Order: sequence, then structure tokens, then C-alpha cells
Amino acid sequence: MCAATKEFIIALDEGTTNAKAVALDAQGQVVAKFSQPLAIQTPREGWVEQSGEVLIDASLDVIAKAINHVGADNVAALAISNQRETAIGWYRQTGKPLNSAITWQCTRSAAYCEELRHANKEHLIKTTTGLPIAPLFSASKMRWLLESVADGPRLAAQGKICLGTIDSWLLWNLTGGEAFCCDYSNAARTQLLNLHTGQWDDTMLELFHIPRAALPEIKPSSGLFGYTRGLNGIADGIPVMSMVGDSHAALFGHALGEMGCVKATYGTGSSVMAPVTSAQCDSGALATTIAWHDGEKIIYGLEGNIPHTGDAVAWMADSTGLSELSDAELAHELNTLPASVESTLGVYFVPALTGLGAPWWDDSARGVICGLSRGVKRAHLIRAALESITYQIADVVVAMQQHEDFSVSALMVDGGPTKNDWLMQYQADLLGCPVMRSDVPELSAIGAALLARKALHPGSLTDLKAFLTVHSAFQPDMARHHRLQKRWQEWRNAVNRTRWKPAPPPDASPGKMRDTPIH
Repeated sequence: MCAATKEFIIALDEGTTNAKAVALDAQGQVVAKFSQPLAIQTPREGWVEQSGEVLIDASLDVIAKAINHVGADNVAALAISNQRETAIGWYRQTGKPLNSAITWQCTRSAAYCEELRHANKEHLIKTTTGLPIAPLFSASKMRWLLESVADGPRLAAQGKICLGTIDSWLLWNLTGGEAFCCDYSNAARTQLLNLHTGQWDDTMLELFHIPRAALPEIKPSSGLFGYTRGLNGIADGIPVMSMVGDSHAALFGHALGEMGCVKATYGTGSSVMAPVTSAQCDSGALATTIAWHDGEKIIYGLEGNIPHTGDAVAWMADSTGLSELSDAELAHELNTLPASVESTLGVYFVPALTGLGAPWWDDSARGVICGLSRGVKRAHLIRAALESITYQIADVVVAMQQHEDFSVSALMVDGGPTKNDWLMQYQADLLGCPVMRSDVPELSAIGAALLARKALHPGSLTDLKAFLTVHSAFQPDMARHHRLQKRWQEWRNAVNRTRWKPAPPPDASPGKMRDTPIH
């Protein structure tokens, strides 16, 4: 199959709530896009899951539509970006799932994670995998999946059960069961990968009771994974040339992983990720992960996750009556209100509504609004909520400076709240570096497509720069930058208030552990 005569790359962005496919032409422009919503189920408190079959059907449907739009004979490759830590298991012989896919938000394995903490496994897990103990990551979910079916562990040890992240599930189905692989970025989010060797780690496999025979082969994010086979509406023989986690794909789509370019995705919460060249993982505030393998080398990533950024503004809008406006009116108010006042009059809002994420990681912290005075109006409160986003992002960037080869020359941003020009300028002024806003919403799909393009046309990363999407630049006002440092310090004082707890009574004792020992 000669890729040189084929123009289009079809990129699938398989997210939590939508499966989206885009067709990109030879210049890297989006010429068509298709999406299909995905439902999530919450059968019990803390449980979040999805049908593996529905996820596949939706993904194949949008891929088929994108292929049909440009013509199968014109498609050079498929590229896949996917929700990262979501785990699924299936029977190798039939392809039938063991159970629903357990999504990244699901906390059903929290009790087991707590056992690991009590057994003092935190340091071992963090230094091996770069990740803190949390039900977010796939390993404890995979353990649950195996235990949810009869003879699960035994069948897995015999290689009769497959366990993987969603990229491996998509690939298996796209190739008619011929290819069982995942990429380095998704493998690095399982808590089973040794960050230093880039291979499945025997100690972690034993700790989480996951047989190696059940896991996929790990391959570079950019390169051949397999060929389409036996699908309705999708021609045989189309190569899958990249797979990568969605947040990692967005980082690659911004600036190809150029050192100093830190990515922040602004949504309900925020993911802040920076490319680094080593697997140093001694920061308790951040996760260290593999950002991608570009076919030549591994690039590592530092990541901090913040639960309430856009959500903080939504909460304040609701609390001040703005949420009753139309979407257009609300967006207008959020853009104009903060600029209508010179400051917050000393008000700080710390949106620890379900606790604090990176760099604090305090689940028991709760939100505060402090500094209220008689002159405080709605505009000051809205401004305080928007400022809270910038301070939280900046706190993570400061934590990243602990890494020996971290630097920041620009903050690359994407997501809905970034449309607020006032917010972007404040972020630039606070950090004292340019903020570069992506003007293209399909950034994860584009990042995956660029990795596929690198595999199709081997060369240096410089060759891909012509395909990068347009960014709007917000340059920092350095005089204002220096003035804002005092406000940033006052914000940190406000954060400390959320973390204050009364001293426990003298007879307090930790909760009872389960009887199952951790070896």
C-alpha cells in the first residue's frame, strides 16, 4: 500500500462522552468531522461505566462516515486518540467483554487503593510508575474486572482473557482480533508500566494480581499497529499508524512536545502537562508519565490535575444568578464583568468543592470565599472565580519547576473557558510568559494525526511544524506581572485556610482495613 498517493488521515478522538472522527487533508486541514454521543452509567454511588460494545459501534460508525466522505482509496491511515485510564477486559476467543468498561472517573476500587496505602506501598508504586495511588489509574480497575467473572484470574494467566485501555480495545476490533497492542502513553497510565524500563513491571503485576499474559504488547505511539479487517463500511487494509492518550495528543498537537511549551486544558477541571526528557518522579505533587514515543525516542511528561477550574466559574455563576442567562449572554457577562472592576477588593475564592487537586492533593479540603467587605458586588465575585483558575494553573507550573529539566517559555491552552480573552490575559500577566490559545477545537485528534503522519513520512519533528494549527497569542504585561505576585501570595494564604482542620480527639483511630492482606 503506497501512502504517497493517498491524501487523507482519519483521526478518531474517542472521549468519555463522544466519539469523534475527523478527516485531515494533505495540508493537515480538517475537511470533515463526525461525532456520536456516548452514554455513561452510574449503577452505584462512585461507579462510572460504559458499554464496550456501544463504544465500539459509535467509534466504527464515525470512522466509516469520515472514510466515506473522502473515499476509502484516498485514506492513508487511521489515527486514534482515546480517554486514557478507562479499562476493559474481554475474552480472547470471542471478543466479548467481561463486563462494562470502567471509566477513569470510577472510584469502585478506592477501598483497595486505601489498602495499598495502609500497606505502605505508596513510595514503591510512585517510584516505579511515576503515579500516586488512586482509583483513577487502570490497574485496580483491571483487578476488579478479573474478579468480576468466574475463573477470571486463571483464564487471564492462560492468555484467554485480554485486559487493556481503550486504545487496545479499539485496535482489536478494527483489526478483527489480529492486533493486541497499546501505546506507551496509555500503558503509562495503567500503573503497571515501569517508567524507567518502558516495560510491564513484574512487581506491579504481582501487587495488583494482573497476569502478564493478559496484557497487550506495548508499541511506540507513532508507527504501524495493524490493518483494518472484516468491518462493515470500512475497507480492509487501512493501516492504523498512531495511538495516544487524548491529553498527550493535545500536547503534541500544540507544539510537537517542544521543551518549554507547557499545555493546560481548561474544562470543568484542568490538566496541566509539560514535556520533559527524564523519568524523574520525586515530586509528590505531580504525576510523571510517558507523553508519547514518537517512533524514535520516549518523551516523558509531568502532569498535574485540577478538579475545579471552569467548574468554579459555573458554581459562582449559579450562586450569583448569572446561570439563568442564555449561553451567549453568560459568555458576554463572564468576559465583561471582571474587566469592569479594577480588582476583587481583596476577595479570594478557593474552589475546593470536592477537595484540592494538584499540587496540594487534599481530598478533605473545602472551598472558601474570604476577604468579603461591604463594597463587594457580583462583578468582584465573578472576577475572583476567574482569577482562581489562573492561580491554580500557576501553582501547578511552580510545582513543575522542581523537575531538573523543566522550563516554561509559553503556556499552550485549549478548552472552552479559553475563549475568555480577559482570563487569558490575566493568566499571561500572572505567569509572566506568553499564553498561546489554540483556535482549533479538535486538538487531540490533530495530535494523533500528526503522529500518524510522522510514521507515514519519516523525518524530523521539524517537518511537522508546517501542519501545526493557528494560535492566538496573549503577551504578558511585565509591570503587571510584578504587581500580581503579591496577590498570588495572598491566594496561597487563602488556600491554607481551606486545609485547616481541627485537631482530632485523643481517642480517634484510623478506619478498619479489610481482612485481605497486601503482599
